[in-house]
Amino acid sequence: MEAGREGALVDAFVNLADTLVAEYDVVDLLSTLSELSRDLLDATDAGILLTDGQGRLEVVAASSERSHLIGLMQLAADEGPCVDACRTGRIVAVHGWAPIYASWPRFAASVRELGYESVLAVPMRLRDDRLGSLNLFFDHDAPVSAADMKAAQGLADVATISILHERSLKEQTLAREQLQRALESRVVIEQAKGVIATAENVDMDEAFRRLRARARDSRARISEVARELIAGSAGAGGPSGSPGTPQF
Repeated sequence: MEAGREGALVDAFVNLADTLVAEYDVVDLLSTLSELSRDLLDATDAGILLTDGQGRLEVVAASSERSHLIGLMQLAADEGPCVDACRTGRIVAVHGWAPIYASWPRFAASVRELGYESVLAVPMRLRDDRLGSLNLFFDHDAPVSAADMKAAQGLADVATISILHERSLKEQTLAREQLQRALESRVVIEQAKGVIATAENVDMDEAFRRLRARARDSRARISEVARELIAGSAGAGGPSGSPGTPQF
């Protein structure tokens, strides 16, 4: 890759990095990636396939309606270079109609109507995690150079790491939220144990056993039963053994 292209590649990485602000938009990142890749590698169009939460592939970014349509055609045919790159985790480069028809006959019948002559599909993957593929489409029949393939893979890798980082942050946030809920539930349970201990004249260990037994009998969470008990006790005027206090 000549010096000018090297400088453009550096600029592309900087441009991608600029999108990685707090709570960045993943769709915006991928749209930027497809446009930068198209311009940097002199492609006609670009698009990105990404797996959803159930492992299904979806078109999430496209530089044009034509490249969006070719992505949909591959998904409908369940074959094509972009689908193969996602599934195998390897770069797929093909040019000319003979190899396209030989490898993906159902896909080839549709794509020829769109006018593309060559495809470069680069996997978005990190070790065993395969997220999708960055796909470049060309109106001319010519092979993509090794240097351009390497550049495309580098751009795809930056986006992949960014997406995995964003998912990791969400998972960490979910874990913190679950921990916070567990801590809050524990406070409610301790309060409910105090209500039972006072109302039933039992120690705290026995109070917890009774609370847990009630939860199992009603097939409810201990925290849910504890909240109901506290609400009932408050409505009855407090844990003084008055008629409104639930008995265990």
